[in-house]
Amino acid sequence: MNASGGHPALPAAPACQAPAPLPALRIALLVLCMALAAAAGEWLRPSYRLSEHKPPITLDKQVPEAFGEWRLDRSITPVVPDPGLQAALDVLYSQTLARTYVNESGQRVMLSIAYGSDQSNEATAVHRPEFCYSAQGFRVDGAGTATLQVGATEVPTQRLVARMGSARIEPITYWVTLDEEATLPGARRKLQQIRYGLRGQIPDGMLVRVSSISASTADAFALQQRFLEQLYAAVPAAVRSRYFGAAQAPAKVARAPGPT
Repeated sequence: MNASGGHPALPAAPACQAPAPLPALRIALLVLCMALAAAAGEWLRPSYRLSEHKPPITLDKQVPEAFGEWRLDRSITPVVPDPGLQAALDVLYSQTLARTYVNESGQRVMLSIAYGSDQSNEATAVHRPEFCYSAQGFRVDGAGTATLQVGATEVPTQRLVARMGSARIEPITYWVTLDEEATLPGARRKLQQIRYGLRGQIPDGMLVRVSSISASTADAFALQQRFLEQLYAAVPAAVRSRYFGAAQAPAKVARAPGPT
């Protein structure tokens, strides 16, 4: 205790000192680094739109109303998004096409295509059938994947089955393209988008979907492949790879050496 009988005096708290000012050179270096980072970000941002340097996509002209055994059926409209989702699609996609085709046997195939000139991110995934059909009240189940030989192209496809109660069963086949390569949503497509971005390029692409109403998924998928083979032949060759992916080069056959 101190002389007055009170508690011992506590040591005074150290006085807070203002931080020493940064040297002018250090401040200048920080400002320079921030400016360089901003410039690098702007420089690395893709700006070369591939769609501007290739034949233009015009869905309503390049997809004929009649081809092969198929003719346009105006009496049935494929499943389309609700108005709210459609408004979002109009922002994300440059063009959309929704048609129903019928052959002389009365078999029908519904075709839906959504094309976007900027496929540099995943925002366009909103049009995937898993989401589009679910938003309309369908139950959507996966039916596996399949690689379809369509013309000279091997197209990786996702297969689904959409159900509206027991009255409507609609098997679906779809794929997406990125520039001139057909693929499926997922890690592979994201890696492709990154590669384009590192080259400073903005790829275009589309989502292609076909479906038909049938209780037999095997029959429906066989019908859809027949439809796609005829559509492949009908789409102009100059833009065909933008719809189906680039054709694969034929495998080289090794020849036995001739007599010497």
